[in-house]
Amino acid sequence: METGKILLGILAGVATGAILGVLFAPDKGSNTRKKIGEKSEDLKDSLKEKFEEYLDNVSQKYENIKENASDFADNFKTAKDDVIKDFQKKN
Repeated sequence: METGKILLGILAGVATGAILGVLFAPDKGSNTRKKIGEKSEDLKDSLKEKFEEYLDNVSQKYENIKENASDFADNFKTAKDDVIKDFQKKN
């Protein structure tokens, strides 16, 4: 979760810097608006890509946890069955 916050902060800083750079650059208003539109589209695409990567990462971690939990449950069941068999042999 911390990585997501850091990434979002970095992207927000980059976007702010890009927008301020365009706003303070000496150019006609129509050109400035066009540049802002292009930059915001680039930023939107970048944010979408990073968010998708983040979701893929979270999904992968979830699948790993789910698989580990399933393996643990299988191992526990096997160990339980072995203990029961050993107990029954002794009695």
